[in-house]
Amino acid sequence: MWRPLFVLAGLMVPMVAQAQGDPIRPLTIITQPQAADPREYQAAQIVAEAWRKLGLTVNLRPLPGQQFTQVVWYERKRWDVTTWQMVGRPERGDPDELTYNLFVSANADNGYDFVGYINPAYDALAQAQRQELDLAKRKALVLEAQEMINQDQPYGFMVHPKNVVAFNKSVWDPKSFVAQAGIGIRSTWSWLNVAPLGAQKDVILNSVAPPTNLNPFNIPGAQGSWATEMVWDRLMRVGPDGLPTPWAAEKVERPDPLTVTVTLRKGMTWSDGKPVTIEDAVFSLEAPGYGDKSPMYKPFVRNISSVTATGPDTLTIKLKNPDAAFLISSLAKLNLAPKHIWAPIFEDLKTKPQTAESIQEDKPVGSGPFRLVKAALNQEIVLEANPTHWSKPKVSRWIMRIMPNVEAALGALKSGEINFLADYTGDPQILRDLAKANPNIVVSEALDIGFRFLAYNERRPPFDSKPFRQALSAMIDRQLLAEDAWGGAAEPSNSWVSPALEAWASKDIVKRVPASLDLVAAQKLLKDAGFVLVGGKLHYPTGVKETTAPFN
Repeated sequence: MWRPLFVLAGLMVPMVAQAQGDPIRPLTIITQPQAADPREYQAAQIVAEAWRKLGLTVNLRPLPGQQFTQVVWYERKRWDVTTWQMVGRPERGDPDELTYNLFVSANADNGYDFVGYINPAYDALAQAQRQELDLAKRKALVLEAQEMINQDQPYGFMVHPKNVVAFNKSVWDPKSFVAQAGIGIRSTWSWLNVAPLGAQKDVILNSVAPPTNLNPFNIPGAQGSWATEMVWDRLMRVGPDGLPTPWAAEKVERPDPLTVTVTLRKGMTWSDGKPVTIEDAVFSLEAPGYGDKSPMYKPFVRNISSVTATGPDTLTIKLKNPDAAFLISSLAKLNLAPKHIWAPIFEDLKTKPQTAESIQEDKPVGSGPFRLVKAALNQEIVLEANPTHWSKPKVSRWIMRIMPNVEAALGALKSGEINFLADYTGDPQILRDLAKANPNIVVSEALDIGFRFLAYNERRPPFDSKPFRQALSAMIDRQLLAEDAWGGAAEPSNSWVSPALEAWASKDIVKRVPASLDLVAAQKLLKDAGFVLVGGKLHYPTGVKETTAPFN
């Protein structure tokens, strides 16, 4: 009798004859080019090689920055797996934003649930933690949510990276940098407070990837967010200690669980000279809810029932449900936008397929501590200090130069072309060695709130199979990725909640999916789910046809 062979611990073991479905098509992992992010590319190589041991054909497809984002974010039925990151924004110091937005099914079509994960039980749990005002009970719900995601494995979590940055201490006073909890010194608070030591008053930093459109209703990736956080004010900001603090609001109060009252700071102006009004603040909280024309911001206003101006400088927000994280996840997240600019834009978008985040203004209008004066997205972003802002920076300009090559960025730091290495994706030991050889170079490291992961597209078989996703995740050697691909500047991950958030992180969540590769466990998961290995090639369970075209 013919018997297929099953690989067990490297040995070909005969199995009882079993029918099988079609062979699984070649799978493609989309990743950034090696020159742009060698850590991510190497991680994808390591994972692809491990997955091949399961009888899969796995290819890597590097895509440049803007094409990478276009395919993954806007062509959601096209790809199989992609490397991705959730960056450590200050407002993610509360786990609600990621707990709710990443995995709740309402965000699958055009929001942050871009993998298409659908689980009504998780939806209920995410909503429950958002509404629970008792801290201890809410923590228990967040831990339960992490366990549920651990079981379903919609992501192949890899690592929580450390932000490794460097600066020239002959240009900047090292004591004037401000470390943000879970982010480090590459923070808005640093750019507002860093003090020049001499004639050079421009912060000149690098970015590996070009940012997407810079506008108040777009939530860009890491690099773009560094700029937008300073061009547009928010009613609140997350302080260096991780707690919400009033910013464009002089005062924020919560008289009851469903009410938030805001007193707007007086004397603010837009960069076009017009005053910031209470109508602008009301509009900014309502505009993202205009249909689906601002899908990135819609999750953060979905719980708002009404926003009403109650005076020339005051407004009242009514919530549909209690929201424990509202001050951080919404008021410290949503940018203030000028109604006289954006109301006509939203009106025009009503009859068009595009959404607000795709708009790039010729001269963006903000009220923040910096003004955007140049936005050549593939070359350079230039901000200048706003002289009328109540928190005027000590620097003259903030200049971000797009340098896709890591070695070129290191060379620019050594030559003085840049004076802050903000986006370093290379071997951290090389940077540490550079600092030892050059006494003016200071290296700073901080464990990030964010995380790196592999996103499984559940719209495309076989990723709609939970055992298949579990098997892939069991083959991710997280310890190896942290030590090798990230050069020790990372910690193994199996959750969206970083160990940097000690109060919220599950202490042993990595153990629930082994930190090291577990081939035997992965093979058993596949076998129990009916997947069959024939001639070294993994097939679907009996009767399942391969109807999905490979990524191209």
